[in-house]
Amino acid sequence: MEKKILKGTPSEPNKLKANEAKGSHVSVLLQEAIEGLSLKAGAVALDATLGVGGHTKAIAEKIGAKGTLIGIDADSAAITRAKATLSDFGFKGEIKFFNTNFRNLDLVLKDANVEKIDAVLFDLGLSSPQIEISGRGFSFRQDEPLVMTFAEEPKPEEVTALDVVNSWSEETLTLIISSYGEEKFARRIAKAIIENREARPITSTTELSTIIEQAIPYGARKKQKIHPATRTFQGIRMAVNDEVGALNDALPKAFEALNASGRMAVISFHSIEDRIVKRYFQEKAKEGVAKIITKRPLIATDEETKENPRARSAKLRILEKI
Repeated sequence: MEKKILKGTPSEPNKLKANEAKGSHVSVLLQEAIEGLSLKAGAVALDATLGVGGHTKAIAEKIGAKGTLIGIDADSAAITRAKATLSDFGFKGEIKFFNTNFRNLDLVLKDANVEKIDAVLFDLGLSSPQIEISGRGFSFRQDEPLVMTFAEEPKPEEVTALDVVNSWSEETLTLIISSYGEEKFARRIAKAIIENREARPITSTTELSTIIEQAIPYGARKKQKIHPATRTFQGIRMAVNDEVGALNDALPKAFEALNASGRMAVISFHSIEDRIVKRYFQEKAKEGVAKIITKRPLIATDEETKENPRARSAKLRILEKI
């Protein structure tokens, strides 16, 4: 499905709102990712997942006033936050923002009149503002509508968590909760969702979280170190946004756009995504058109994990085009 692409140059953002939104977010594996991209002054760089602009700012510092920076995010609020971050930094280089999914990066580059890039970064995790203040139901800790789309205002024809929870079959729910969520009680949870929605539609995160929690045996719940709804929410979110499909679409497009010696860095937080990246990198290396910079994925230090628990599952892989 074609997404609307919005072009633009930096404008004065609503700084109060943007600063509130970016306050609690810490960019994961920031130093490792930026060093791994081996950025030079004047480079053309693509940040495929703006978030709050932490990685974006670090890229801007490296490429300098003669560099070109292209930023993509499906969440229009993320573009506002990134603009605020770069405005505070005072980046003087050329910059273009695009409100679309990164699976459309080939269209973005065409629209930006950019044929080749020197570096591309994907940070596949959710930003803290999306979880904490978006109001779209990413978190089971807040009572919000079931939306879970990256787009701030999904189109009527686009799938939301409300559709998934109330319309998808028990078999499909079991599949996405077990595969994307890696939840061993997926079948019990899917059955509970079906039974509850037959009585009345499930419309909020609180309702869904309660159903999930009650579907998991008490003994198993007591042993879990994470909230019982964590994995199921993750699985539904990944299905809503077709995150696996988007990544499979984007990696070849990003590699094709790279100049010789250009680098691609991907930070993943899910084993499925990491496997996709690993296999793609291995495939390109086997073809003799790239070399893998990270023989093993880089992970957060104990210090970073302590300061930012979100980093505990992060893995960074880097590839260089030959």
